Amino acid sequence: MSSEDRLPEIQEIFRDILDEPNLVLDRHSNAENVPDWDSLAHVNLITAIEKRYKVKFALGQLQQLHHVGDLLDLLDQKLASK
Repeated sequence: MSSEDRLPEIQEIFRDILDEPNLVLDRHSNAENVPDWDSLAHVNLITAIEKRYKVKFALGQLQQLHHVGDLLDLLDQKLASK
């Protein structure tokens, strides 16, 4: 499964956590252009993604995430190394 195939799954997690049922994400989505994506929501999003995919992100990796595309690429790396 590629990161593009995972985008709808990640989008559903964002919709649930942010309580935005019509939210549409793309690789360039970020906290500046997604409503209600604040620091607390970010923690909840990362936790939900880690739980869903059974991965753990290091703090240094999370600090390098600027867009949903960065998150998808990092998730691909984590899943490929399992």
